[in-house]
Amino acid sequence: MNELIKAKLASLPESPGSYRMLSSEGTIIYVGKAKNLRNRVRSYFSGCHDQKTEALVANIHDFDYIVTQSEVEAFLLELSLIKEHMPRYNILLMDDKTYPYIEITQETHPKLVITRKPKGTNKYRFGPYPDQGSARETLELLNRIFPFRKCPVLPDKVCLYYHIGQCLGPCETKVEPKVYLEMAEKIRRFLDGSSSELCQELKAKMADQAQRLEFEKAKVTRDLLQALEKTTEKQKIIFADKGNRDIASFVTYDHYLAVAILFMRQGRIIFSENRIMDIVGDPEEAFLSFMAQFYETSLIPEEILLPRMTDLSLLAAVVENKAKVPKKGKKAELVQMATENARIHFETNLERFLKKHEKTIGAVDKLGELLGMEPPLRIEAFDNSNLQGTFAVSSMVMFINGLPAKKEYRKYRVKTVKGPDDIQTMKEIIYRRYQRLLMEGGPRPDLIIMDGGLLQVRAAKEVLAGLYLDIPVAGLQKDPRHQTDVLIGLKEEGYPLDRHDSLYV
Repeated sequence: MNELIKAKLASLPESPGSYRMLSSEGTIIYVGKAKNLRNRVRSYFSGCHDQKTEALVANIHDFDYIVTQSEVEAFLLELSLIKEHMPRYNILLMDDKTYPYIEITQETHPKLVITRKPKGTNKYRFGPYPDQGSARETLELLNRIFPFRKCPVLPDKVCLYYHIGQCLGPCETKVEPKVYLEMAEKIRRFLDGSSSELCQELKAKMADQAQRLEFEKAKVTRDLLQALEKTTEKQKIIFADKGNRDIASFVTYDHYLAVAILFMRQGRIIFSENRIMDIVGDPEEAFLSFMAQFYETSLIPEEILLPRMTDLSLLAAVVENKAKVPKKGKKAELVQMATENARIHFETNLERFLKKHEKTIGAVDKLGELLGMEPPLRIEAFDNSNLQGTFAVSSMVMFINGLPAKKEYRKYRVKTVKGPDDIQTMKEIIYRRYQRLLMEGGPRPDLIIMDGGLLQVRAAKEVLAGLYLDIPVAGLQKDPRHQTDVLIGLKEEGYPLDRHDSLYV
């Protein structure tokens, strides 16, 4: 503990607030919240801790804090700071994973679509589904049964879907809104688990087609009926109220947290989400942070069931008071089921998690050690490409905490360079990227990696110097077979790479 930290610890207030732990370079490496800042922050620098917390404390060279009026405000501020700064030692939902939903669009002539942005009000939104394939399978079945609009924009005349009976042809004929409403209600009842009405309609339609000797049409209807019955049989109703609820719980071992969320829709458990995380500090607080981040991108159901030790006052502000802690009965049994799922997932997947961890955070640590710098938590890498000297493009990929941040990926069309000039192309792209970053603001990378040797590295350094930016630059040098074999370091030294090493790109 340095003298600066000692002095700050002595003057900490006994107020609620959020605190930020800083590295020697001023990088935010952890954000937390506290009911009592004095007690919480001091606890990091006294007593024994687990391995992960010890690693955090060893990297703390300074801290700051913001006082709030309540612990709830501190919790919300903590979430905001985590989202903004993405600190290394916090739980981060970095995979950008969202679940697909099926919804009927709110248009004059609606259509069935899959969305991963379920915010807003729409009573005809159904899900979530475990993956795109499951949602697509259900969507295709519904589109075959219900003649909703299929075209993104209404054409001038009817298309093939109209002629095969899968569209009402609103482009040429007037369709009353009540017709769409009746179909929407049938879909809602079907996805709510009441499939008998729709099955009876299809059976009657198939019998009528057979009676009129339209055997090909009857075969198509039979296939639809079988697909419908197969979809209906997939889930078992376990709650008579047919409610929509999520059931979440966790288990903790050492500095690992395993979370399981069971998704119940219309009284049926449709699938589960399981995670293992490396955490710092109190497991319950880590669980709350995970849940709050999770529901920033997920639809909040009618009810969220949580284990008994959960502080609902903190989560209530995020999940609109939908969280509950059942003490007994079937709902409490569901929470216990989620706990058991978390335990089993941890026991069966820890080894896989550790291997992935070695290839992400472990690789970042190793890269920082090799280059003689703090672990580069935010990395931007650049590459150029062309087709026989024409159609030149460049791309930038980003890694945060060792994980690909795909929403931050960028592709650039080369504007000023004619012909296959890799160095000038790299200069143009580096200039455009970081001039814009200076103008618009935003976090700067801890490390830039060029897909190339010394010439590309020096080109990037030259441009950055002209922009008065001090960002470390490394390079990936290729062998004659165009395989990466040497890492160009910050002082332009070369480090041979083993293809079996976690650092290998």
